[in-house]
Amino acid sequence: MKALHFGAGNIGRGFVGILLHEAGYELVFADVAAPLIDSLNEFDSYTVHEVGAGARDVTVTGFSGVNSGSDLEGLYEQIVDADLITTAVGPTVLRIIAPTIAEGLKRRAAAGKGKVAVMACENAINATDGLAEAIREVYPEVDEAAFFANTAVDRIVPNQERREGTQALDVTVETYHEWAVESGPFNENVGEVPNIPGITWVEDLAPYITRKLFTVNTGHAATAYFGNAAGISKIADALADASVQAKVAAVLAETKQLIVEKFGFEPEVQQAYVEKILTRFQNPDLPDTTDRVGRAPLRKISRNERFIGPAAELAERGYEATALVGAVAAALQFNVAEDAESVELQEKLTGVRGDRAASDALVTELTGIAPEHPLFAALAQAFATA
Repeated sequence: MKALHFGAGNIGRGFVGILLHEAGYELVFADVAAPLIDSLNEFDSYTVHEVGAGARDVTVTGFSGVNSGSDLEGLYEQIVDADLITTAVGPTVLRIIAPTIAEGLKRRAAAGKGKVAVMACENAINATDGLAEAIREVYPEVDEAAFFANTAVDRIVPNQERREGTQALDVTVETYHEWAVESGPFNENVGEVPNIPGITWVEDLAPYITRKLFTVNTGHAATAYFGNAAGISKIADALADASVQAKVAAVLAETKQLIVEKFGFEPEVQQAYVEKILTRFQNPDLPDTTDRVGRAPLRKISRNERFIGPAAELAERGYEATALVGAVAAALQFNVAEDAESVELQEKLTGVRGDRAASDALVTELTGIAPEHPLFAALAQAFATA
């Protein structure tokens, strides 16, 4: 069995890659980073180092790399031969790689190969649906060659130390992981789900992916923005600060209210999940930084993302979302020169400062919340005072 995975970075190698390796798949990593692909083709193994309770070191073998920027013919061959296609490239990159995947799938259909499962393993709700839509725009007959299953993924992979030689591919990750995948598309197209022990198969993914995004991703980013605003560089240190911890807890109390009401989780079950997540963030063996976790603030304050998504739903249900709006206000302070979105955000805020009409227009531009929405007034105040 062969799995083609787009994205040979730390998530690809340290999460999706290791679980597919342990399920017996031969791995082919596709990426545009030439040095990384060269290393994957040079070395026979890499090690995934887990940290935390029950940690282990796992050696991954049976992999290769293909340069998806310079070796399109080689990539198309891998798409034709693959038994499974996965991605971990970031939600915004899916549209960029969609035409390439479409061409490979078109060739797969012409070769008479059976349907291949495609799963986007990204920190976004229904990312696979978005990838499928982008592929259909250039290849409307894609259902002849592939079927698509949404996923929810969760594993913290911090910044890695620069390594050389045979350790260049090694990855450090936390012990905890969750990979939930909707089983319906597999049952409908091939009659059964594949034997991948690292996956939790579910009939309805929506509760799991929403809970994960609005707890893990919301909590992580809130910690980063509140911590950064307080001048704290490490995520674990930020949560050790009583003021930051209280703000993050308030944010997750609001998302808990929405999750419990919307999906019927028992309040104590969701609270236990929240506490588990906060414990993970405080793992001293995961030296993550507020600068890294807070990067890409424009995406993180967009309409269906981790802050505005739950805040809008709460407002529509008649509830306050004070803590979530506070997290957005902290995100507006995020000013890290190394992050392009941070620089762009600060330029936009500077351009409207002192002009309330322009500031209000920026609210809608960046968050997707229109003036008539019940959340708008609170966001407008946050932007006006940024």
